[in-house]
Amino acid sequence: MKREKTAAEIFEEKLQFEREMLSRGVRWIAGVDEVGRGPLAGPVVCAAVILPLEEELLIAGIDDSKKVREKERERLAAVIRERALAYQICEESAETIDEINILEATKRCMKRAVEGLPITPDVVFVDGNFRIDIPLLQKNIVKGDSLSYSIGAASILAKVYRDALMCKFDEEYPCYGFAAHKGYGTQAHVQALREFGPCGIHRKSFLKKILENGGNGSPFGI
Repeated sequence: MKREKTAAEIFEEKLQFEREMLSRGVRWIAGVDEVGRGPLAGPVVCAAVILPLEEELLIAGIDDSKKVREKERERLAAVIRERALAYQICEESAETIDEINILEATKRCMKRAVEGLPITPDVVFVDGNFRIDIPLLQKNIVKGDSLSYSIGAASILAKVYRDALMCKFDEEYPCYGFAAHKGYGTQAHVQALREFGPCGIHRKSFLKKILENGGNGSPFGI
């Protein structure tokens, strides 16, 4: 019977890419990740972070933000911000997403986050299989938010920031339930769209099928 890995072993695995770079003499490693590529509303948010990698300064519990409970994410985000050597959080609006598409908006957002770091990293770990337009060494890691300590930290920063932003939008546009679903296409969100139509933070390019399928007296007139 296969032995289950301990929490310490799992945590150590998340440092494999960082340790490899450190063994090559690299000093500053930045992780960059996005949150919010899939929602129907709100911005895409990207964070870049450089964390200290000395054993006594490592932050236990860092993982893909989707796997971490909300209260724990918020706690971890506060520790990451406090302990980080440098971090930057950026966003690209729904309007920009509609104008240049979500992938290009994500790349631009990541680029801005990295360029906004007060320390220039020696290497940037990018979550995903696409490259961003920066004059720095970068390493793509698919599912990096689960596999890399630095990218996981960036994902937590971005998620906590975006969730808080969507809660503020919920106060501005209370009929959509943004505080509950954060702009994702839940049944309740789609129903609100069909009842009230899109608001100022909806991604119009994401809504075509929903609007076309409104039916049943939908305010979209289709």
